Amino acid sequence: MFVITCMPVGGAETLLVNLVRRLDRTRFAPELCCLKFFGPLGEELAREVPAFTGLLADKYDLRVWGRLTRLLRERRIDAVVTVGTGGDKMFWGRLAAWRAGVPVIASALHSTGLPDHVEWLNRRLEPLTDAFIAVAQPHAEYLGRCEGCPPRKVRVVPNGVDVERFRPLSRVPRLREELGLPPGAPVAAIVAALRPEKNHELFLRSAALALRVAPAAHFLIVGDGALRRQLEARADDLGLAGVAHFLGTRSDVPELLSCVDVLALSSHMEANPVSILEGLACEKPVVATRVGSIPATVNDGVNGYLVPAGDAARMAERLAALLNDKALGRRLGQAGRRLVEANWSLERMVEGYQDLIHEIYCAKVVRRTEFIPFSRFQAANRTE
Repeated sequence: MFVITCMPVGGAETLLVNLVRRLDRTRFAPELCCLKFFGPLGEELAREVPAFTGLLADKYDLRVWGRLTRLLRERRIDAVVTVGTGGDKMFWGRLAAWRAGVPVIASALHSTGLPDHVEWLNRRLEPLTDAFIAVAQPHAEYLGRCEGCPPRKVRVVPNGVDVERFRPLSRVPRLREELGLPPGAPVAAIVAALRPEKNHELFLRSAALALRVAPAAHFLIVGDGALRRQLEARADDLGLAGVAHFLGTRSDVPELLSCVDVLALSSHMEANPVSILEGLACEKPVVATRVGSIPATVNDGVNGYLVPAGDAARMAERLAALLNDKALGRRLGQAGRRLVEANWSLERMVEGYQDLIHEIYCAKVVRRTEFIPFSRFQAANRTE
């Protein structure tokens, strides 16, 4: 059972949807628990797997411990994976799993630094936890160094993207017209929830500077959140009226990316953002801030460019270069696709979760059986 507070449209939640859908049903029967309410992606998954919600009324609702414990026992859960860094899901999910006698207890941590962190109470539950799942090697090192996760328990399962869904597509003139993009206009985009840590204001300032060098450019802001009105007003103040398009939450991101020449990410902090992987899989060069694990996926000058966090002038320079040089963008984008296929595929992520859960379960429940990764077990059987 995957335990999370709720499932709005976001990177970690999208990864969870893809993971649940791809788990090998001959080995795993996934279930979902959203402690407070489902949210859009939770409602989507609830139509596909057993799903439960409404267990936590507020942060002081101590009765959630009993409710969640009973649920885990009734559903005969063998493994609990809490999804998200810190908070109620990480605390109550692990505590209830321990009380219910669940063999495998793990926490998947998808973010790096404030506003998300592993609080004091959550750190106290480390002895109950079999594994802390990091999304990239630099993220694993951060969890051990800054979040109190014992390095021996930190396991890396790289984020993954569906390279069949996210692939290079031909531009759709009708979609460009719908978005208000003139024929031939170069386009930069950011795909991220409108939250403070994503620092969209930096993207907007960079866009205003880039316009001086690429005056025909347009800019797409894909995602929604509480900051939308504030960011729309800021775009107008920066002279971006008519060229900055706030699209809200979209389900057609691969098609939108077909209209884009360069993808940007302006965050203050990140772990291994899904939007970058999706853009690279679609052969889009990326300009991103050098924070978190982003340098693990964006190789400066190879599949995109890295800029210092908060440096609007440097980001604008790199955006303008790619907006004005389509050949350069194609070369970097093609390199990005190759990197994702080799290292950041959805299949690799799913296999990582499956092998991790299998390993812990065998070590704790089938102690006399030597653990063999299931992928090796299958290969041996095929050979025989």
